[in-house]
Amino acid sequence: MSGPDISVVICVYTEDRWEDILAAVSSVLAQSHPALETLLVVDHNEALRDRLAKEYKEAGDVRVLANAGPRGLSAGRNTGIAASRGEVIAFLDDDAVAERDWLRHFAAGFADPKVMAVGGRTVPIWASGRRPAWFPEEFDWVVGCTYRGLPPGRVRVRNVLGGNASFRRTAFDAAGGFATGIGRDGDKRPLGCEETELCIRLSRARPDAVLLIDDRAVIHHRVPEAREHFGYFRTRTYAEGLSKALVARSVGADKGLESERRYTTRVLPAGVVRGLRDAVLARPGGAGRAGAIVAGVLTAAGGYVVGSVRARRGGATFSVAPVGEAAHD
Repeated sequence: MSGPDISVVICVYTEDRWEDILAAVSSVLAQSHPALETLLVVDHNEALRDRLAKEYKEAGDVRVLANAGPRGLSAGRNTGIAASRGEVIAFLDDDAVAERDWLRHFAAGFADPKVMAVGGRTVPIWASGRRPAWFPEEFDWVVGCTYRGLPPGRVRVRNVLGGNASFRRTAFDAAGGFATGIGRDGDKRPLGCEETELCIRLSRARPDAVLLIDDRAVIHHRVPEAREHFGYFRTRTYAEGLSKALVARSVGADKGLESERRYTTRVLPAGVVRGLRDAVLARPGGAGRAGAIVAGVLTAAGGYVVGSVRARRGGATFSVAPVGEAAHD
């Protein structure tokens, strides 16, 4: 096998996703570029950890670990980083499956020693069988997927998307681990942006670092029925605004909102125009998509304002774990 050794970390938290977890692990075990190991990090759920330990008792290349830090996705990832042995650590969502060449495309990206991170393309699998007519592709990040507006091919980016990403181990040595207090915390408010904050911090620590997205590194991400409704869309966009406020507090608004300015001034207006044009042409969902884009922007902006006020008052906190200490928080 050519290329770097890659450890794959899958963070899990609920038995409700049992079949999804098994499918995710199976997709990693079937990779054309074999993973060095697969680490299942269980977020404070002893029953799930015991069940997974029994399931993979005979699988030497699958390890089941308990999240050694506070509850949440960031601490789970930090636990996986600290326990892993690969030169590169890749992250896969627990409700996603990777295409066979996922890791091969990641490995190819690291041929350049300046590359510190490689992300991929995440495709939604809608529970209803198809995209809701009102749901704009520009907001696919709401359901953890690649959205319209990201450049195609293998391109340099400010940050990768955490559910389908890989980092060189030395990236964590330079910048520390994922910040706790920003990302997901079980079934609580769907916060995010922990990978954005990390990538900006990494670029500051290593100004020569190159971060890439390769859209050939594909995973398919399940979108449950509950997330196909406007109520979740509104909740998630508001939470994104809260998260962006924390990122801006950490790394400054210039870097923290650099990509978002282009997104809101170019990508989203084009999406509104496209939706209105579809409405005029009597195509299904055109007006709904245009309205959802406007609503998403306003809701995210409201979350950002609230998050900024909380941050100034000291009501929102986060911390960054050095990777060597991540498993001992």
